[in-house]
Amino acid sequence: MKLSKRIQKVSESATLAAAQKAKDLKKQGVDVISLTVGESDFPTPEYIDQAAIASIKDHTADHYTAVNGILELRQTIADSYGNHSDHYYTADQVYVGSGVKTVLFNLFQVLLNPGDEVILPVPYWVSFAEQIKMAEGSPVFVQGKEEDGFKLTKEDLDKVYSEKTRAIVLNSPSNPTGMVYSKDELEEIGEWAVEKDVVIIADEIYKRLVYNGREEVSFSDLSSEIREQTIIVDGVSKTYAMTGWRIGYALGNKEVMKALAKYASQANGNPAAVSQYAAIAAYKEEADEVEKMVQSFERRSNEAYQLMKTIPGFYLATKPEGAFYLFPDVSEAAKMTGYESVDEFSLALIEEAHVVSVPGSSFGLADYLRFSYAVEEEVFAEGMKRIKDFIESKL
Repeated sequence: MKLSKRIQKVSESATLAAAQKAKDLKKQGVDVISLTVGESDFPTPEYIDQAAIASIKDHTADHYTAVNGILELRQTIADSYGNHSDHYYTADQVYVGSGVKTVLFNLFQVLLNPGDEVILPVPYWVSFAEQIKMAEGSPVFVQGKEEDGFKLTKEDLDKVYSEKTRAIVLNSPSNPTGMVYSKDELEEIGEWAVEKDVVIIADEIYKRLVYNGREEVSFSDLSSEIREQTIIVDGVSKTYAMTGWRIGYALGNKEVMKALAKYASQANGNPAAVSQYAAIAAYKEEADEVEKMVQSFERRSNEAYQLMKTIPGFYLATKPEGAFYLFPDVSEAAKMTGYESVDEFSLALIEEAHVVSVPGSSFGLADYLRFSYAVEEEVFAEGMKRIKDFIESKL
């Protein structure tokens, strides 16, 4: 049976493929360490579980909800942003979908026309480029300086801007680098976008996961002109350890939110009701577990960074400030051990050291690997030891 040309142009998610490789090896009895998927290893906090159970027992989660999410949840999300800034959103400025990935997919579908260009900073989360292409748009890649954490400046944006530029995607804290834009840096980009009438798609899924005194900054904290130019995308997955619950949302222009609901009414319908009630509790009844998770990730980040600096041929230009990833340049390690590419080196780490990471080529930088430290410290330390021993055995 023939498949469409559309699906033949789509690349498989590298993060999910790497994670599956790890699972397959474990089934074969291999003692493999997976440092791949971007999800917390903590359980969902108990108070969230109990809210979900209550919605099942009292049958409030039995039926369809509004396609854009339960009104109470949308208002709760709007309030959560207002509680952290001097600006308050309204419920009709929120669209709730089945996970951030689905929300982003739908967003590109309702914003882009064939041939529209979307500026995409390199390195980028693996699905951004593919989703833009699936909406018949064109990703325009631009890379900042490595020593600045690959952050973009107004000058970088001017170099790639054209009459076809429709949007720019910004992810801060960044997957895969852990880089965090400051308020001044976001304001510069925001003012540029307002001047050029370019939509800002701000992926803020990791915004609560910032460390070592780094300021948590959202586009909602900026000027009214910049806010009006911005669609914020966020969710409960990372902050509340709820990746499996699949609740993401968009926040911003009312007409765009209506368009998302219209699209979803024909595409995927409402997100699971039980997950929505769990998300309401996550925001309204937030407990100490969240802060404890953030503190744990901060500790892991600092320890993981120090461990990685000891590995021959691994280079980190800057220390991550958020999220839960390290993204080293390992091209020197690949050369030292006799491999022609980092992809080959990555495969050797899997087959011989039994450590799985995600190739940087899927993030737009072929000389890098992404490692997640959202695992127990002992597991990450063992993974780094195996890699170091593997490299030294080849020298």
